[in-house]
Amino acid sequence: MNVYEKIGLPKVINCSGKMTKLGVSTLSESVKEAISNAGSHYVVIDDLLDTVGNEIAKIIHCEDICVTASASSGIVIAVAATITGDHLSLIESMPNHNQKKKEVILQKGHAVNYGAPMETMINIGGGTPVLVGQSNKVEREHIEQAITEDTCALLYVKSHHAVQKGMQSIETMIDIARNHKIPLIVDAAAEEDLEKYYNMGADLVIYSGAKALAGPASGFIAGRQSLIKSCKKQYKGIGRAMKVGKENMMGLYQAILDYQEKNSTKDHQMYCVETMMKELNDIEGINIKLVQDEAGREIFRAQLKIDEKIFNKNAYDLGDYLKQGNPSIYTREHYINLGILNFDFRSVTTNELQQVIMKIKDF
Repeated sequence: MNVYEKIGLPKVINCSGKMTKLGVSTLSESVKEAISNAGSHYVVIDDLLDTVGNEIAKIIHCEDICVTASASSGIVIAVAATITGDHLSLIESMPNHNQKKKEVILQKGHAVNYGAPMETMINIGGGTPVLVGQSNKVEREHIEQAITEDTCALLYVKSHHAVQKGMQSIETMIDIARNHKIPLIVDAAAEEDLEKYYNMGADLVIYSGAKALAGPASGFIAGRQSLIKSCKKQYKGIGRAMKVGKENMMGLYQAILDYQEKNSTKDHQMYCVETMMKELNDIEGINIKLVQDEAGREIFRAQLKIDEKIFNKNAYDLGDYLKQGNPSIYTREHYINLGILNFDFRSVTTNELQQVIMKIKDF
């Protein structure tokens, strides 16, 4: 029995993926040890923020790092930094400032809700979102014609939540940012490559510490030293409400060290998908196939589609049924209106896989 079950909550089998609503990831023994050890000692927090940032920067080969409480707070802090620079009085006035240079250009297909609206994070950071193009088509001209003397940054969202077609590429965004001498912020919260976007030329790149890295609730901004200096200084203003503790800073650092030696989970994912197909594809009205993550990451899922006319029940019914009881099984329901449930097996054991299969058979 885990600690959540002890207070009356059901065990959760996470077939949804590394999602905030399910606690994102579970921690390795080395990360738990780092958190425990850090929590047992005192340290000068400003020094720790700088030192951990420097150490992570060495690992992922960028100029500097600002550790944050989450990827969301990273977006807020990055936006604020492009407005305030290191001007202390302005930092202390955020987000209620009098600066005209506060517009953040965002492709309309990237104005997503990932649990909260992207535009809200821009607003909290003192910025004004400027959405360009249409939700399924953005031209380079849309972006360039929106740039004015009041533009403080461009923002690119690399996420499965974002529209995957019809948007301008990150290469185009980098080119525009360079031509107009405007910082480009990349939200790469769940991305697995910690060097790619900075090496391509992005000025600030934001990652979650709890998703691909499987660390504690945390995040970080990688980028140019001058901008990262401004990011760190936000802890004297709005960043104070988003401060990250010593335990999570060291847990994040250990998770990044571990991540450099991580093994691919592709074989486990493929085994789970193939087992599910073998066990359930004989059921009339259910079809299961292998699909890869929408954003192109090394994530392979089982896509279960229900033919309601044959099965006499729909995907909503199955999704609700799986969540009932103990264990409670959560799937990816992004396409449930199309009769589809996706199963992400990165965090699922072989024993839990059998429980999922049996529960679907019993439906």
